[in-house]
Amino acid sequence: MLETLPFTLSALRDAYATGTTPEEVVAECYRRIDAVNDPALFIHLRDQDDVLIDARTLGVPADNKPLWGIPYVIKDNIDVKGLPTTAACPAFTRVAPADAFVVARLRAAGALLVGKTNLDQFATGLVGTRSPYGIPRNAVDPKLVPGGSSSGSAVAVAQGIVAFSLGTDTAGSGRVPAALNNIVGLKPTIGLLSASGMVPACRTLDTISIFAQTVGDAYEILRHTAAYDPDDAYSRKGPVANLSHASSNLKIGIPDSKSIQFFGDQIQAASFQNAVDHLSAQGVTIVPLDFTDLYDIAEMLYEGAWVAERYSVIEPYLAQSPDAVLPVTRSIVAKAEELNAVDAFRGFYRLQDLRRKAETVLSGIDLLCVPTIPTFYTLEDLAADPVGPNSRLGTYTNFVNLIDMCGIAVPTTARSDGRPGSVTLLAPAFQDGLAASVARLFEATDLEAQPSHAGVEGIVQHGEFALAVCGAHMSGLPLNWQLTSLKGRFLRKAKTAASYDFYALAGGPPERPGLVRCANGSGSEIEIEIWALPIEKVGQFLINIPAPLAIGTVILSTGETVHGFVCEAIGAQNATNISDHGSWRHYLETA
Repeated sequence: MLETLPFTLSALRDAYATGTTPEEVVAECYRRIDAVNDPALFIHLRDQDDVLIDARTLGVPADNKPLWGIPYVIKDNIDVKGLPTTAACPAFTRVAPADAFVVARLRAAGALLVGKTNLDQFATGLVGTRSPYGIPRNAVDPKLVPGGSSSGSAVAVAQGIVAFSLGTDTAGSGRVPAALNNIVGLKPTIGLLSASGMVPACRTLDTISIFAQTVGDAYEILRHTAAYDPDDAYSRKGPVANLSHASSNLKIGIPDSKSIQFFGDQIQAASFQNAVDHLSAQGVTIVPLDFTDLYDIAEMLYEGAWVAERYSVIEPYLAQSPDAVLPVTRSIVAKAEELNAVDAFRGFYRLQDLRRKAETVLSGIDLLCVPTIPTFYTLEDLAADPVGPNSRLGTYTNFVNLIDMCGIAVPTTARSDGRPGSVTLLAPAFQDGLAASVARLFEATDLEAQPSHAGVEGIVQHGEFALAVCGAHMSGLPLNWQLTSLKGRFLRKAKTAASYDFYALAGGPPERPGLVRCANGSGSEIEIEIWALPIEKVGQFLINIPAPLAIGTVILSTGETVHGFVCEAIGAQNATNISDHGSWRHYLETA
């Protein structure tokens, strides 16, 4: 049943092994795109028939096509032959004469490109709100910014539309959106992935990045795309080791109590401490460090030479048609017009001095663990201040490429307010496998195998909790990620007993229904889905449930009972009775 299939590499491969076809997976991708209904997600969505042609020409699975039939999307500053590349600037638009190096490798590996996603214009920003093509909706909470600049790439994965996506990362654009959308964001060592066919932001610092649902998936995509490219002057030869267990003998640095920054967000501070405690419980040694020198390095990214690098990309548009560049982007990059070559060299010298200081701070540790973001910002916050929140989101990301580290952002236990937790593991260049191996410590999976949602269909297994859902948590709907991100497993469809009224509740987005048991026993049968959650994850799921919803006992049409979503009677007072529709999906289709 593709509607409930998690789009992870292992789940898709299992589906193919049991008879699912690439054409069916493509059709499901486009069904999910329609269900998400986010007009700002894609800048160029490929016609479904064109992707189906690609699917039909894949041939049979083969060892030389390790990504056979795996759907993905890319950020629209990466080239695809015959498709436009905009970098979120209509005046820049050009049709690519060839695939980017990495896209060509993915095509050869059998992956299926679905489309090109929205971004902060010219990859300048960490908020995801700086695009003339609109603002993609955050997959966790539409009131939050989606994160940038790889906004659409992160949201597409978080919404379950594709198995992975490509972004880019100069200042954190492959990590910040991952944290804000509760997914994995892998930022490789600079040069490990070729930048040929990518519109640069800062060519000396840029890297293509990878978004996925799991660390294992992201790292596998890295292994399939990493290769030396003689046509890219910044390409580097380096090892991409097999992913393995993290050693318990590691020393992991964290910001000390004097230098750690959360900008008043005590819930985020507690979330990070929980993550540190989790690492300590794995036996690693935690080493608090003074991050002052790293923060000083971070500030340089939007000064001197590196602003001039950004300016070099968009100079023709600033000179000929400055209105083609968004005002906030223009105000940042145009600072380069006040600089000269002397300023650039002074910047290089200062960076080298700070790097030497940082080497002393980082000596004796194996890698760093930092909050991916220091706090959260809403669309309303950005409307009031387009620059300040953007700068603060880069607190733990801006310094990374300037000192040649690799990193991976990974979800952690949800915060006490239900917002996603995330940390980033940072390691020296070419230690990508080390960072990923530690990141896996935060995933509740067997480290010997790729995560899988497979199980005995319809049967609750030992250690699982059966849960009936009737609305936004159902397969393919906006909150289904809250189940799948906690390793929830679809069991079966069912119906309630004919003793319930069904309401469309006030509020949203997302819209939610309420299931109310009738006092007199009469009512309607309502379609539901039953999922299995690991028992240890149930509490984490419950903290996200807002009033008037609750978890109670639901009577099924068979007479069985199951725990599931119910609604307090008071919730029906300002709600619309939709019992005649018989299901939330039918109501959404006809509303």
